[in-house]
Amino acid sequence: DHVLFLLLYNTGARVSEVTGIKVGDVVLDAGAACVHLHGKGRKQRSVPLWRSTVRAVRVWLRRNPQLEAASPLFPSRNGQAMTRANVALRLARAVHSASSTFPDLTKRHISPHTIRHTTAMHLLQAGVDISVIALWLGHESPVTTHHYVEADLAMKERALARLHEPDAKIQRYRAPDSLIDFLKTL
Repeated sequence: DHVLFLLLYNTGARVSEVTGIKVGDVVLDAGAACVHLHGKGRKQRSVPLWRSTVRAVRVWLRRNPQLEAASPLFPSRNGQAMTRANVALRLARAVHSASSTFPDLTKRHISPHTIRHTTAMHLLQAGVDISVIALWLGHESPVTTHHYVEADLAMKERALARLHEPDAKIQRYRAPDSLIDFLKTL
């Protein structure tokens, strides 16, 4: 499950994209490590992988030598690709298990989509441009991403700290009498 959740977080992919990954879609070469994702509308994109993700996938593949290039990277018991429901169930179990160490987790709803949203927020907080985040997540347009990620309070505070408060007292506009007289004639 660790590898599954790590790939979800690393890629920011939809659950259907991660469950659709075939062993042959993962490139583990040093300097070119990535995963080829197949998204909505047959769109394809490649997402780079962290070294920790590469290490975890290599360990996973060594433990599962029966997996071939055309095999699902995350097979169910019957050898088919895992379902979205199965991923959600595994995540719920992992959250339940982790809640013994981190009790606040019991108060939160954590779904695979939460992981996707967290990836987007961490990219945004790291200063990654919104258009790059849109490409990373496989969004059709950055407009979709704008609806998807909202700046958190810390980001807003950093943005506010960059601004200089105005020195001058802001004066309220007072229209001249001639303008007021003209508007009254309308």
